[in-house]
Amino acid sequence: MKQKETLLNIRLNGDKIDLSDIVIDDMGDNHISTSVDTPMRKDAFELTDDQKVEAITKHFTAIMETLGLDLTDDSLKGTPKRVAKMYVKEIFSGLNPENKPHMAMFENKYKYNEMLVEKNISFYSNCEHHFVPIIGKAHVAYISNGTVVGLSKLNRLVQYFAKRPQVQERLTMQIGKELQKTLGTQDVAIVIDAKHLCVASRGVEDDTSSTVTAFYGGKFKEDKSRNEFLRYLEIKTEF
Repeated sequence: MKQKETLLNIRLNGDKIDLSDIVIDDMGDNHISTSVDTPMRKDAFELTDDQKVEAITKHFTAIMETLGLDLTDDSLKGTPKRVAKMYVKEIFSGLNPENKPHMAMFENKYKYNEMLVEKNISFYSNCEHHFVPIIGKAHVAYISNGTVVGLSKLNRLVQYFAKRPQVQERLTMQIGKELQKTLGTQDVAIVIDAKHLCVASRGVEDDTSSTVTAFYGGKFKEDKSRNEFLRYLEIKTEF
């Protein structure tokens, strides 16, 4: 144990520095993702949503007070409760599987066997490293193998997985794999283009860059289908 502590700690100008903190900070800035599944504790759903709101309200009150804010001020006194409700019932509601959209499937009676593309699906997520927004658009495509899904369900599926602390690579994979499972086909493609405020508003403070990730399954691994999908994304759809 002492050897491990020696490796993790150094002294600089007489001050002790924990190198593990440096490693953790670097992981966040280097955009590390640990798994396709969102990391969740086994007891994640033992509390009700209302109980979670109550607990987060207390914790956020402590955060604001630590920052030196006066919670007796009319503008601030309701903030902890508002933040707690927003976390549980809105921006992180995708953590709760009960909020997963019902993906109603239909027989492909009109025998449409070409690619279906739903593009420019707007979403808001939050970076799991700094809890600041990710703002982007998702483009979803699939080729039916006999069943189709309502168009709005594609939007809802994107938003469901976006409404949780996320890494864009994981978000892309989660949408793609869930759609493959739902449609019963590997022929699914996802492209996401997003701006990360953890890059734009802090750290390097680069407000012009965006991040693009992709998921290609089945026929979309072939150049012909993949290039067709990407050409559709170039079409201007202004109405």
